[in-house]
Amino acid sequence: MMGKIIFYEDRNFQGRHYETSSDCAELTSHLSRCHSCRVESGCVMVYDRPNYMGNQFFMRKGEYSDYMSMMGMSDCIRSCRMIPMHRGQFRMKIFERENFQGQSHELMDDCDNIMDRYRMNDCMSSQVMDGHWLMYEQPHFRGKMMYLRPGEYRSFRDMGMSGTRFMSMKRIMDSYH
Repeated sequence: MMGKIIFYEDRNFQGRHYETSSDCAELTSHLSRCHSCRVESGCVMVYDRPNYMGNQFFMRKGEYSDYMSMMGMSDCIRSCRMIPMHRGQFRMKIFERENFQGQSHELMDDCDNIMDRYRMNDCMSSQVMDGHWLMYEQPHFRGKMMYLRPGEYRSFRDMGMSGTRFMSMKRIMDSYH
């Protein structure tokens, strides 16, 4: 089961709208702009650039009447990715350097600070074996975030996250209430 989101051209759910239950790499093919949205069910990552690039924001079920001021976005939503519900274990391996090099640790639960827990200064690549994760640039799940689904991520810099250091990781759980 996937989520459902409705995008609106203007703030406060005004103007033309577009409804989807699947990923959308380019919202401007449906709406000229997007300044508010309703997440009817599930969880969604929204991006301020096409093709799932740029700043990312995690949204749970709820209403976002003016998400730009709420989240500090400088531009409107340009693409979105649905986050599938995951039941079961979570496993991710993080690496200090690109291409799975340097110090590494396996996580099965949230980590609010990799420096405190593992004495790691940085996380530049990872392998997600199970579950869906959010990585944050600051400890305690703050700052810029990046969504990771199962797969290999050899270089966060090559994914458009140049200069971003990831310091905390959180499992995406219980997303369909």
